[in-house]
Amino acid sequence: MKHAEGNPDELKTKFWKALADSSFLFLQNRDDSSSAVPMSPQLDKDANSSIWFFTHDKSSFKDGGPAVATFQSKGHDMFARFDGHLVRETSQERFDQFWNNFVEAWYEGGKDDPHIVFLRMDLGRAEIWDGDMSLLNVAKMALGMYVHDEAEEKHVKQTSL
Repeated sequence: MKHAEGNPDELKTKFWKALADSSFLFLQNRDDSSSAVPMSPQLDKDANSSIWFFTHDKSSFKDGGPAVATFQSKGHDMFARFDGHLVRETSQERFDQFWNNFVEAWYEGGKDDPHIVFLRMDLGRAEIWDGDMSLLNVAKMALGMYVHDEAEEKHVKQTSL
């Protein structure tokens, strides 16, 4: 078992790149696992403590609140679980920045669809698994903040079946 000795900034960079290369993550309201659905995160390379989402006014996320996201990279070599807080994003500039043809396909009324809810997830603590599952490199971190690596032993025990 390799210890998570890597450079924390390198790990964060690898995580954000993997997330940018993926179209989806699973998002759920923190206390309701049945709310978990695939969502398409909108990322800003200069904002490493928030992720944005477009959703519908009938979505269980519409009122914001505590949320948890899980992510698996395309190559299945990085996994993450992170929490945060969903709030309505009021910035028209951000809305316009992230609006694209993929998003538009979900809303009959386009940018002016009255059912669009634009959310920002302010990120909190996260756990990231980097590498082959037989050689877990685990880092527990607060995204954009200080990294802790004491989680390795805990997760090795949890993954032993």
